[in-house]
Amino acid sequence: MRLVDAHTHTWGSDTAELPWPEPVLPPGWEGSYTAHDLVEDMDAAGVEEAVTVTTPMYGRGARANEYTMRSVEAYPDRLWGVGLMDFYGDPEEVRASLRRVVGHDRMLGVRMHACLEYEEHSTGLNRTADWILDEELAPVWTEASQQGTTVFVFPKADQLSMVATLAERHPDVQLIVDHMAFPDEMTSPDAAPWTDFEMVADHDNVAVKVSSLPRSSAEGWPYEDMWGYVRNLADWFGTDRLLLGSDYPWMDDWAGYEECLSWVEEVPFLSARDYSYLAHRTFERVHEV
Repeated sequence: MRLVDAHTHTWGSDTAELPWPEPVLPPGWEGSYTAHDLVEDMDAAGVEEAVTVTTPMYGRGARANEYTMRSVEAYPDRLWGVGLMDFYGDPEEVRASLRRVVGHDRMLGVRMHACLEYEEHSTGLNRTADWILDEELAPVWTEASQQGTTVFVFPKADQLSMVATLAERHPDVQLIVDHMAFPDEMTSPDAAPWTDFEMVADHDNVAVKVSSLPRSSAEGWPYEDMWGYVRNLADWFGTDRLLLGSDYPWMDDWAGYEECLSWVEEVPFLSARDYSYLAHRTFERVHEV
């Protein structure tokens, strides 16, 4: 069966030609993880295609997505991209920035790190930051609608009600919530605020990445302590709005690449049809590819 990994990261070496303004690396990681490295790991794990998400180490300026775009151009039949951009500034410049990011036919949209303080570079965690609701971001939403592109929102559970607000405000913009809003020791699959996902599911323009499970799990593969979150998302959204992703290599000692994806085959309440949506059909539908 076709398998599309909805969330990975790649980056090149820190060079004078394409430097790292903010060296944000996975814990314990040194050096690069290139598009070639990713494709080799994909081949070993039986992954047909993958989405590489621009890392914050390149900032949000004009060259932030250059390595991502080089990657998708090097592997046009294997890789897709998601970019970063500066969401604030002159409205026409903001709209032009979004057009530059998604002008490439393999770039699927832009990412909002909702759970981080908004500064020049990604900073500390803020579970309740509300900048994603800022009226100054109106040009972003207007242009995203006109371009028919996706906005990937990475919140914590406390911000899910804000995601519901965005979905209601912008029904013609496709939203994708990264990493199931990153469950942790402060969340439960059956308690607020994580259960605010149920109100998010009321909006047809929202899908969710079931991704980065090894980082959230307190157990080893197949991360059974995360299955309650997956079951609720499947009940609320339906698997036709869920996408499977690894978040590799942001796993460090938690898991190898194949483990980040293969856990889903062990989940007893997911049917073969459910797996097909998680593995590729939702990706194809959402992005019309």
